[in-house]
Amino acid sequence: MKLILASNSPRRQELLKECGYPFEIIISDYDEKAFSSNPYITASAFAKGKAQSVFENQPDKDKCVVVGADTVVYNQGKILNKPKNDAEATEMLKFLSGKTHSVITGYCVMSAKRISFGHVETSVTFNDLSDEVIAAYVKSGLYKGKSGSYGIQDPYPLVKGYEGSLYNVVGLPTETLFPIIKEFMTK
Repeated sequence: MKLILASNSPRRQELLKECGYPFEIIISDYDEKAFSSNPYITASAFAKGKAQSVFENQPDKDKCVVVGADTVVYNQGKILNKPKNDAEATEMLKFLSGKTHSVITGYCVMSAKRISFGHVETSVTFNDLSDEVIAAYVKSGLYKGKSGSYGIQDPYPLVKGYEGSLYNVVGLPTETLFPIIKEFMTK
């Protein structure tokens, strides 16, 4: 079986290397247009859409397993997507400052015989961020391409703590996903 990651996220690629199976990267052309204000539905549907768009284009569907994932940051009834620019990143970080929010990663593992999808949630609490810390982080550019405008792994004092899976916040809930991938790859 060939394992395919339907993502161009360097963080997901690094985490998936730990599963022990070689994999190929094929970037999904799935159009991520929000259709729900429910973060659980959005994350799971986007992960499934990404996996399905890559799977459908495989010439030998019986010999591949496709993994899709999508991470959503959710705070006070709002889904925080990837920021478009520095100003939007600054606004999101101020919105998260001193609060606890949810990070939901939807996942989908798909083969010709079956599909498994769902989501994992982690609670993340931010420090009270000064304008100086926010400005320095935004200036670093590390926020780019990240839901909620931050990466928990980045070397800035943004996060006070978390409850749940750290890898889920990074973008791939390995504790949940790796046993599913193993099952798909061996059966």
